[in-house]
Amino acid sequence: FRSVYFACLQMAAEFSTGIICMAYLKGTNKKMSILVLENKAKFQKKAVGKLSFHCSDGLSIKKAIEESISTGEGRTVETLSIGTNAKGEQIGEFYFTWTFKPK
Repeated sequence: FRSVYFACLQMAAEFSTGIICMAYLKGTNKKMSILVLENKAKFQKKAVGKLSFHCSDGLSIKKAIEESISTGEGRTVETLSIGTNAKGEQIGEFYFTWTFKPK
């Protein structure tokens, strides 16, 4: 197809959301379970060349983690990663629902 395989796109998009989760978890010094519960994607443009993925859901992630710690119960948060090509054109939207639960 002469484009980046969708599984590679999913991995890069997940990383852009997961790294934020991990950063907030590291700052808590609490042991937590963290898993992807669900994911979906919408592809708008052929993915070729250098690609970037950006997630702006840091505050939602932080809130879910803080609530999980304070209540001792699991919490979920849906995150969005936007993929763009070198021209700044959007190539896809990648949604990941993360779950957090104290151990």
